[in-house]
Amino acid sequence: MNILLLTPPLTQLNTPYPATTVLKGFLQSKKHHVRQADLGIELIHHIYSAEGLQQLGLAEEYIYTVEPVMHFLQGRNPALAHRIANRTLLPEGLRFENDADLEWAFGTSGITDKAKHLATLYVEDIADYIRENISPRFDLIRYAEQIALSAPVFDALHAELQNPVLNIIDQWMLELLEEEIEKSHPQLIGFTIPFPGCFYAALKCGEYIKKHHPHIKIAVGGGYINTELRTITDARLFDYIDYMLLDDGESALLRLAEFLENRCTESGLIRCFYLNKQNRITYSGNDEQNIPFAETGTPDFSDLPLDKYFSMIELTNPMHKLWTDGRWNKMTVAHGCYWAQCAFCDTSLDYICRYDAPPAAVVVDRMEAVIKQTGETGFHFTDEALPPVLLRKIAEEIIRRKLTVSYWGNIRFEKSYTPELCDLLAQSGCIAVSGGLEAASDRLLKLMNKGVSIAQAARSFRNFIESGIMVHAYLMYGFPTETLQETIDSLEVVRQMFDLGLIQSAFWHRYTMTIHSPSGKNPEKFGAEILNLKQHPFANNGVEFSDNQKLNLEAVGEGLHKAVYNYMHGIGLDFPLQEWFTIRIPKTTHKRSLIESYL
Repeated sequence: MNILLLTPPLTQLNTPYPATTVLKGFLQSKKHHVRQADLGIELIHHIYSAEGLQQLGLAEEYIYTVEPVMHFLQGRNPALAHRIANRTLLPEGLRFENDADLEWAFGTSGITDKAKHLATLYVEDIADYIRENISPRFDLIRYAEQIALSAPVFDALHAELQNPVLNIIDQWMLELLEEEIEKSHPQLIGFTIPFPGCFYAALKCGEYIKKHHPHIKIAVGGGYINTELRTITDARLFDYIDYMLLDDGESALLRLAEFLENRCTESGLIRCFYLNKQNRITYSGNDEQNIPFAETGTPDFSDLPLDKYFSMIELTNPMHKLWTDGRWNKMTVAHGCYWAQCAFCDTSLDYICRYDAPPAAVVVDRMEAVIKQTGETGFHFTDEALPPVLLRKIAEEIIRRKLTVSYWGNIRFEKSYTPELCDLLAQSGCIAVSGGLEAASDRLLKLMNKGVSIAQAARSFRNFIESGIMVHAYLMYGFPTETLQETIDSLEVVRQMFDLGLIQSAFWHRYTMTIHSPSGKNPEKFGAEILNLKQHPFANNGVEFSDNQKLNLEAVGEGLHKAVYNYMHGIGLDFPLQEWFTIRIPKTTHKRSLIESYL
């Protein structure tokens, strides 16, 4: 069967999103003819061209600079760095007004990174123009996200899709879609929808396919589908698609292809929603059908225009820079999470709860195969949490094969990360790790069932840092029963960790309760009460709750973000914590030597 796998606009600009590469590798091993494309990167390059900007009505100084800047961000025109960095080349819009931290971030020697940051501001200025004048829902890494984000009903999205007037961005997207259809003549098109910011685009493409190529079947799947639409009852979605697949796509797509080739019945479909003959949504489960992770095959990057992806440095946060700068090969080491117990995590979903680890040799075989395909030796391991036992074996295998690679990914800051293991990981090519310190409160970490303590995390941080591995901490505020005192004490913990050089990068997230997490399934165990139990006909994921804490979480979050932003710059580490907040806060109860005492 001819299958076309598409990543709709817009997901990532510096490297391909990995879903289609994994599925292509697997489906081709089962004798299907598979082509893949990233409509997002193609659309961005159509927009960010001299011809594209001219049609959009931008000023001449943007039109004649856009292609040299894009070539620079692709690494094809490095000499342009000096002209961009000395600020004599690019027109500067509103994004350039806040550049106070340029010298801190890049100094006088980091010319290339400084130029990338300025070029990023230029690219974002153009995106702002498009949003203000052409397409109000446009953004560089998301498109029409707000109408798909936590949408309990389909009405707004359906109305937007039914608008008969195409803006030029949608028009270009559909022209690119048609080009891909003409190249592959597919019988089945599969869209990966990892985020709400590419759902509208996928459905707009589906609408076009149903009108102009009604013989082609359309399937959707991915992270957004898996977390938001598992209980959908609104059949209007199927005006734009034919099949909606849950969880891993390998077995579901393989069985769907067999059905379309008349080799099985509809009842044999795996984790698949579709309309029956009475136009009612039907679900065919067969949930036991899973492909062992070791047998899912090697990701296949062929067809993707790797030279079109480009680096951006939007923020000076060191970990954010890794996410957006450089062409990383995205790859998963093992299926699921080996811990899968955190109260805030979607542990009931297959991609978390079903842990399945392959032998280390299989992982490194895949790494070598991907390097041959892409020419890139950098890897972003996208696991929920890299398992330390497997990670050790992978590091030993990399060293045994004398491979020169660089890699980074998420971990849990547990006791397994001894000085010896961290040294081994660094020797094998590990350059950075990120993981959850979460509330930085031992009471809350225990309530969350995180499985680590502040003291243990601090020791892990030290071991990574002393091995030359950068550390990024995920932080959380607003967890049920968390008091303002605990939040301020958590900030003091983070301040001390920055002050001691144990972390280089951090970011605060506001806790969100979901129906798939232990805290959402049994909120009373966490001191919370669900406020609205209504089942929605479209998306069901986020849960409104109360824990009787009368906190101004907006003001709290603003202060936490401000503090950490300054700490990353080395600023204000000796300031009173009150300095960062517009509301009155209590003094911390922690001693200033707390973290040092743990070490």
